Amino acid sequence: MKLLILDRDGVINHDSDAYIKSVAEWIPITGSIEAIAQLSKAGWTVAVATNQSGIARGYYDLATLDAMHARLRELVAGQGGEVGLIVYCPHGPDEGCDCRKPKPGMLQTIARHYQVELAGTWFVGDSSSDLKAAMAVDSQPVLVKTGKGEKTLAGSLPVSTLVFDDLAAVAAELIHNSAPQNN
Repeated sequence: MKLLILDRDGVINHDSDAYIKSVAEWIPITGSIEAIAQLSKAGWTVAVATNQSGIARGYYDLATLDAMHARLRELVAGQGGEVGLIVYCPHGPDEGCDCRKPKPGMLQTIARHYQVELAGTWFVGDSSSDLKAAMAVDSQPVLVKTGKGEKTLAGSLPVSTLVFDDLAAVAAELIHNSAPQNN
């Protein structure tokens, strides 16, 4: 199985320091929907792992989050692709859960769901917490410059981090250069 795991806000859709609180505020980054569809059509399973503390903060509810994810699935399907498992952490940063990135709980949930090892699996994010979560499970950390990516790039990155302009560039690399498959 060829598995790719993505963060959501800042990788697939535009991020906001005021949180993405509605489907109307959930706006795809140019090329991201097409990139997911292209990956799907090329045999990749694309899963999503996203911190959503706006739920704990009361900014939006689970129905709204589900509607955002339904919109993502609808847009990708409209391009002939499919989105795999979407996992989210609804907890606030001080709740001590095991799922909120940089902890690896969501990535481990995806691994159990697909019955794969995460070693070498690419995890694409735009923040240091994404990169740390990838490192915690021996995944390949991949940073995109969209979202908070440029700010993250200015800091300290794990040595093995791959850097791309955006999700479309990640997709082009994986599709054209056939990254190693998971067993």
